[in-house]
Amino acid sequence: MPKSFSILLLVMIACLSCKKEEPSKSPVIELVEITPLSLVQYNEPVYITIGYTDLDGDIGYESPDEYALQIKDNRLTDPDWYHVPPLSPVGSNVAIDGNLTITINSLFLLGNGSQELTSFTIKIKDRADNWSEEITTPQVTIRDSL
Repeated sequence: MPKSFSILLLVMIACLSCKKEEPSKSPVIELVEITPLSLVQYNEPVYITIGYTDLDGDIGYESPDEYALQIKDNRLTDPDWYHVPPLSPVGSNVAIDGNLTITINSLFLLGNGSQELTSFTIKIKDRADNWSEEITTPQVTIRDSL
């Protein structure tokens, strides 16, 4: 009997010590696509598509003066900020997922060379100020001319 009691006690301790992991309140993003990977300066935009998931659906703001998306051209020190409209009705508290495509117009060379490489670091925040993890795109080549 003591041996079976010990086994039962170990099983109970193991079950009670397991905690259910809380789902993340932060949005989750992933890179879906970036095109083109090579371009002539001033001639064509870069399109970055990110996938997003948010368990409480509070990504985006009604006011165009509030920014939720941060994109940093890694040749520069400061990021650019973008407005994202609400991706679900405000106050609905529903899980959402989908894709966002961001258009970055008119990349140009910063130096004197005939080409430069850059990548973009992206993150998004929800209305509760929870930030996603950062993602970084593959490098894009910016050329002076064809």
